[in-house]
Amino acid sequence: MLLADFHVHSTWSDGRLSIPEIVDLFGRSGHDAIAITDHVVDTDSLLGKIAHGCRLSITRDNFQAYRAEIESEARRAWDAYRMVVLAGCELTRNALTGKRSAHALALGLDSFVPADGPVEEMLTRAREAGAVTVACHPNEQSDWFANTFYLWNRRREISSLIDLWELACRWDLFPQVSRARLPYVGNSDFHDRPHLYAWKTLMSCDKRPDAILASLRAGVGLGVTRLPDPFPAAARIPDETEPLRPCTVIPGFIEPATA
Repeated sequence: MLLADFHVHSTWSDGRLSIPEIVDLFGRSGHDAIAITDHVVDTDSLLGKIAHGCRLSITRDNFQAYRAEIESEARRAWDAYRMVVLAGCELTRNALTGKRSAHALALGLDSFVPADGPVEEMLTRAREAGAVTVACHPNEQSDWFANTFYLWNRRREISSLIDLWELACRWDLFPQVSRARLPYVGNSDFHDRPHLYAWKTLMSCDKRPDAILASLRAGVGLGVTRLPDPFPAAARIPDETEPLRPCTVIPGFIEPATA
């Protein structure tokens, strides 16, 4: 059984940690697979243009550099921790209301996919690029301003464009996804260290990128778990140099290789 998290943001968009820092954090805590999924924000809306002005999005111009860093860190992650690192992005269209906002992960992505135009066209481009598509946080969230209902409200119309739905994301659980019997995953929507201990995906497949993507695409052999936070809510956040407690739910904690 593999422990995985397929919704992770770095300093390439709005995350607080660099990709090397993420690899070490997740590797040292016993994860078997992760996906780096920085935002690709649309450029044809006011909110999208603001995000690009603040440099909170991957662009067509820097995608290859982003992809190259993920590939380099994926090799190091395997050598040091036997952890698989997948390349992806979070296709992001924000609106002033949750009913018009849509976020979708594109996993296993080799080429840039823009988030411009209608959401359905955005998803079609991702599928044509060979990506596994995941509907992000589709129902009511703890942070009301982050709600993204567009995909959920059109789940029947866009069912052929979505491989998986987030049944759980960070602190939130979405029972509507379970009741609808949709294929699901659990992710942390990681942006900073406190998000490490959150919802995760459990997978029953070989620890190889192609096997992981095939299992996700088929929607089989998947489960969810929420890792216990070793630091109570009122306690301090651990310093970045402090040794991490490995995940105790899944065995296989690996110390980084030393020269």
